[in-house]
Amino acid sequence: MTSISFSGTGILNDADIARLVEGEAVSHEKALDPDQIQPASLDLRLGSVAYRVRASFLPGPKCSVKDKLDQLQLHQVDLSHGAVLETGCVYIVPLMESLSLPSAISAAANPKSSTGRLDIFTRLITDHSRQFDKIPSGYTGPLYLEVSPRTFPIFARAGSRLTQIRFRQGKAALSDEEHLALHRQETLVASEDPFIDNGIAVSIDLAGEGIIGYRAKRHTAVIDVDERNALNMLDFWEPIEGRGKGEIILDPDKFYILVSREAVHVPPLYAAEMIPFDPLVGEFRVHYAGFFDPGFGAGESGGTGSRAVLEVRSHEVPFIVEHGQIIGRLAYERMRERPSHLYGQGIGSNYQAQGLKLSKHFRVAR
Repeated sequence: MTSISFSGTGILNDADIARLVEGEAVSHEKALDPDQIQPASLDLRLGSVAYRVRASFLPGPKCSVKDKLDQLQLHQVDLSHGAVLETGCVYIVPLMESLSLPSAISAAANPKSSTGRLDIFTRLITDHSRQFDKIPSGYTGPLYLEVSPRTFPIFARAGSRLTQIRFRQGKAALSDEEHLALHRQETLVASEDPFIDNGIAVSIDLAGEGIIGYRAKRHTAVIDVDERNALNMLDFWEPIEGRGKGEIILDPDKFYILVSREAVHVPPLYAAEMIPFDPLVGEFRVHYAGFFDPGFGAGESGGTGSRAVLEVRSHEVPFIVEHGQIIGRLAYERMRERPSHLYGQGIGSNYQAQGLKLSKHFRVAR
């Protein structure tokens, strides 16, 4: 545990994260990549070995992750020069970064946008943890990532970045009343009458005659998670034509890329997280939660927001989803201070001003 301290409360920004790194609250086996620190998060990198395990697990309060690996590992995969991680398998990968957090700082993790759009299931694990993706204040120890490709086999290597971590001090989440007040001031989503309940609702866009989404193909070639614009999208995805129906049927065990009806905006002094909507509303869910950084949807001249891409799965039965149906919610949190750089401002952001868009790995078919 380090003695670094910050004033106020909220999500730590890029300068704060740099201070954590400099003060060794975040340690690293290898020097950070130049773009690893984002406006409100830090990308985390895979280490040099992946452990194939029999099943996913949480260590619980009496065990370290290493203790569990000694019991559950089947074999090791060398990631030093890269290796294929197969679909349907569960891997535990020690990360290059470790933590020694101040007593007032906690953290949470989420898959990176590109990870979710490839249907790679990832969850962060810490020693003695009772839940995934949550790091308690003052935690000192290593970080591990559970990686399970669901649709496509992937090629990953030491240094690949599949997940990101956000640090917070004190209470940062907005109440329903604060969400409404901020929406009236900043237009968080393009809706005059938003539905607010522990966040602001986002619905799905299935209108029109053109392509309204993509359904992932199975039994495809391997995807290198670090290569951009390298793959023909039609080898991996089946475009879904709207044909004016305003609905689609989600097939069980299929993976879909869809898009929100509303444009989304995250003001500079706030960050947001996409949270799956209440499953009682329907037999589907947004498969991956996701971080939205300050400045998302702002554009160069204020802008009107960017669409949120939705990674969607049905549950056990086929389910009809209709245009305008609520499918997730955005929960906003305060930043401790405005970041030095906002999303999309010369920092290599891949999805600013996006509409319906696949991950950065695919090129548009000609």
